[in-house]
Amino acid sequence: MSTTAPDTRSPGSLDGFFQISQRGSTLARELRGGLATFFTMAYIVVLNPLIIGTVPDGTGELLAGGDLAVIAACTALVAGVLSVLMGVVANYPLALATGLGLNAFVAYGIASLDGMTWADAMGLVVLEGIIILVLVLTGFREAVFRAVPTQLKTAISVGIGLFITIIGLVDAGIVRRPASGPVPVELGVGGFLAGWPTVVFLVGLFAIAALMALRVQGAILYGIVGGTLLAILVEAVFEIGPQAPDGSNPTGWGLGVPALPDSVVAAPDFSLLGQFSLLGSVEAIGFTALFLLVFTLMLADFFDTMGTMVAVGAEAGLLDEEGNPPRTRQILVVDSIGAIAGGAGGVSSNTSYIESASGVGEGARTGLASVVTGVLFLLTTFLSPLVAIVPHEAATPALVVVGFLMMQQVVGIDWDDLEIAFPAFLTIVFMPFTYSITAGIGAGFVTWVLLKVVRGKAKQVHPLMWLVAVLFLVYFGIDPIRGLLGV
Repeated sequence: MSTTAPDTRSPGSLDGFFQISQRGSTLARELRGGLATFFTMAYIVVLNPLIIGTVPDGTGELLAGGDLAVIAACTALVAGVLSVLMGVVANYPLALATGLGLNAFVAYGIASLDGMTWADAMGLVVLEGIIILVLVLTGFREAVFRAVPTQLKTAISVGIGLFITIIGLVDAGIVRRPASGPVPVELGVGGFLAGWPTVVFLVGLFAIAALMALRVQGAILYGIVGGTLLAILVEAVFEIGPQAPDGSNPTGWGLGVPALPDSVVAAPDFSLLGQFSLLGSVEAIGFTALFLLVFTLMLADFFDTMGTMVAVGAEAGLLDEEGNPPRTRQILVVDSIGAIAGGAGGVSSNTSYIESASGVGEGARTGLASVVTGVLFLLTTFLSPLVAIVPHEAATPALVVVGFLMMQQVVGIDWDDLEIAFPAFLTIVFMPFTYSITAGIGAGFVTWVLLKVVRGKAKQVHPLMWLVAVLFLVYFGIDPIRGLLGV
């Protein structure tokens, strides 16, 4: 009888499959890293329903009939499955979930268009994911990557950050439309902050900022949970009630009155799965608009992934001499499937999360950490009733904080170079000021091409950028074009 200890690093073992020892990690570090990543990402289970579940589509209907618990359960399910898939297929410490910014674009920039339904919008997300998957599998991703100037990509992220911020401030009642007067918006009610819900928002915002300053992992999630508990206490004591549709009780809760739920754990409802129409949007908005929306989704999704996987790999010391992570193709394939699965699951495009760096900071170096994160998301599907008690005022501080994090990328733009600075500026300001991510991207792209032509550098413009700029011109001028054609 042999007394030799089994080789725990053999290909069939957990260590061997995930290359834990080979990458200088341990089982404990991978478990701890997976937990850390989950707690820094778990806010999306609360936040995604509040973003996509409260916006009527072009026909006036709410996603899942406005049942936030259903959206939360599906959000957690899709994130869990994809994170496990990333860990097993790509062996990379990168977790996936519904993309912030992407979900806002789907809600406000696609689903809310006249004639569009939520099923149509999710169909566009699936279509975008299929296109990205084809680009990855055929090697054309480099062509797409090179077509858009790097600093315009940065401007898109910054603009989406400001867009998310204005959504958070409006939903929290910090920024409102005045009852009368020449200005389009004002601070609070009558130019002043008022009401206990505003206090809840401010406490949550500064609590998250303080926790982040103290480098506390999971600061956003803790802020949402703490703000919700405070809101429940405030409502129990003062009985504030909701804001009324007729404008009365303006200092009430903006959406949902916080109260303790009847139950904490419930069997998850996954009825949202499969609720998408792949090409239903063609009839609603036409092929040109469909192309532009899919292209916009693709830009935001595709390039965010490239940056995220490189940033996480650099933090973990996993990049090769050329700055590429191991199994790059597998990482991009899983991420592309994330867009498809997010749309098919009715919860918007899923993408790789930069919060995965928190798990790397705890020592994670392999896909086992992603598997741990995914399993925790799957367990969270049973806690969806908790989502219904979160008021806007407790959740929206997270939007403002995420906006701040995205805004930090603005330093990557050369503001001394007018050729890029002015298009980047228009991209950034158009998004929040027009309440349209598409308008911001279009303004930036068209202006960039125009300035290149004016300065005699037309040959530097990639053919794809020429095509998109022309399409955006058609997009912006669709009404006068229809008038000329008598359509």
